[in-house]
Amino acid sequence: MIGVEGAELGAADRQRLRQPRVAGAILFARNYRDPAQLAALCAEIRALREAPLLIAVDHEGGRVQRFVAGFTALPPMARLGGMYPLAPGRALQAAADIGWLMGCELRQAGLDFSFAPVLDLDCGLSAVIGDRAFAAEPLVVAELAAALCDGLREAGVAAVGKHFPGHGAVAADSHAELPVDARSEAEIRAADLLPFAELARRGIAAMMPAHVLYPAVDAQPAGFSRRWLADILRGELGFAGAIVSDDLDMAGAALAGGPADRAQAAVAAGCDLLLLCNDFAAVPAVLARLAELPVQPAAAERIAALAGRQWPGAGFRSQPRHAAAQRWVELLAQQIP
Repeated sequence: MIGVEGAELGAADRQRLRQPRVAGAILFARNYRDPAQLAALCAEIRALREAPLLIAVDHEGGRVQRFVAGFTALPPMARLGGMYPLAPGRALQAAADIGWLMGCELRQAGLDFSFAPVLDLDCGLSAVIGDRAFAAEPLVVAELAAALCDGLREAGVAAVGKHFPGHGAVAADSHAELPVDARSEAEIRAADLLPFAELARRGIAAMMPAHVLYPAVDAQPAGFSRRWLADILRGELGFAGAIVSDDLDMAGAALAGGPADRAQAAVAAGCDLLLLCNDFAAVPAVLARLAELPVQPAAAERIAALAGRQWPGAGFRSQPRHAAAQRWVELLAQQIP
C-alpha cells in the first residue's frame, strides 16, 4: 500500500498504482483539499484497476486526523477514557457513535478503512502516543476501542488496531528512531498486550505491529518478528485478520536494512500488507523484491476483507445517530485536556 504525491494523481502515481503487487493507496493531508476533491481522487484511484484498489487513511481524531475542512473535528480518544470512570455506559455509547460518524464520513468520500483505533496504553511516557490512547487501564482501552470498532463496522469501514504489542511504554518516537522497550515479557503480557488480545478475540479486521524492539522477547522489532506476529498474535491470541506493517519508511524500521529488505523481512515475519507511504523512489525496488515472493492466498483473502462495505448512505447526516454523535463530539470538546 503506497502513498500518493498530491491532491490529484500524476502520471507517476498512476504508473505505480497499476503495478500488480500494489494493493492500494494510503492518503495524507497532502492529498486533501475538500470532500468533493477527495471523492474525485478516490474514484480515480478505484478506476485504475479492474479489481479496485483499497484506499485508507490515518484518521483517529485529535492530533491524527488527515482530513479537516469539511469533516467533523473528532476528539482525541483520551477524552473518552476520561469519561469512562464516571459514566462507562455513556462513554461506550459515545465511542460507538463517534466511530460510526468517522466511518460514515470516510465511506462517503470513498475510503475503505482507517488505521484506527490506537490500542496502546497511555503510560505517561510516549509523547507520540499521549492522548491518542484511550486510557492507561488495559480493560478500559479494550472496551472503548471495541465500541469504536463496532461503530466503524456499522458504517462499512474496517478498523486496524495499533501498535501491537504496545508503543505506550517507550519515550522514543519510532518515526525518528528505534524505541527499545526493556521490560520483561511477563510485564508486557500483564498490561499492554491485553487490549490486543481482546480485540483479536472480538474479530477486529486488522492489526498493525509497532516498530519497537522488545529485547526480552525477540532480537527483531515487533514488525519484523515471527515470535510476535506468528507465534503470539496468530498462534496464542488466535488473530485471524490482516497484519499490516507500520510505514516501512520510518526510522524505527531501519534495523531490517534498506526498503526492499524491510519489505521482505516484514513478509517473512507474517505481515500481509506493507505500508510504503512517502519514499516514492523506493517503490520499484520494493515491488521487484516482492515479485520474487509467492502470493499467499490466505493473506490475499485477509487483505480483500478490508474493502469497504455497505453503509448508511449519503443521507447519514439527517439520521438521529448523526445528531447524537455530534452532541458527543461537542461534549468531549468541552472537557479540560
